[in-house]
Amino acid sequence: MKKIQLSVLLILFASTPSIAGDADDILTLLHDFLARAHVKAAHERFWAEDLVYTGSAGTRTDKASILASFDEATDDQEPTTTYSGEDVRLKHLGDAAVVTFKLVGTPGDDSPVLYYYNTGTFVKRDGEWRVIAWQATKIPTEE
Repeated sequence: MKKIQLSVLLILFASTPSIAGDADDILTLLHDFLARAHVKAAHERFWAEDLVYTGSAGTRTDKASILASFDEATDDQEPTTTYSGEDVRLKHLGDAAVVTFKLVGTPGDDSPVLYYYNTGTFVKRDGEWRVIAWQATKIPTEE
């Protein structure tokens, strides 16, 4: 019985670095994306080709439409709004993961800060994590 328990513990510890590595990869990908959300290349890397993105206004779009919305000249400009994530939670499911967090959009002017609840579904394909589904919900501001 002790051999079985020890074997189970060894399997758990042997698999932990992979899980931790995947979690680190996903969270790094998320934070890098948020920091460069104004750059088309960040979207090319982040979204999967078969992305379904449901925006806070209730519209659905895909990766091609997101990429088409970029003006190449804007890549060199400073963003008008910077983004960060708070209360980030990750549920690792092998070659898939679900990330939930509060998105904070901080405008460069005196406009109010924007808050959204976001949920992203990541999949690992050919050794790379990408987002296949995204849901954004605007958090109402209290006036």
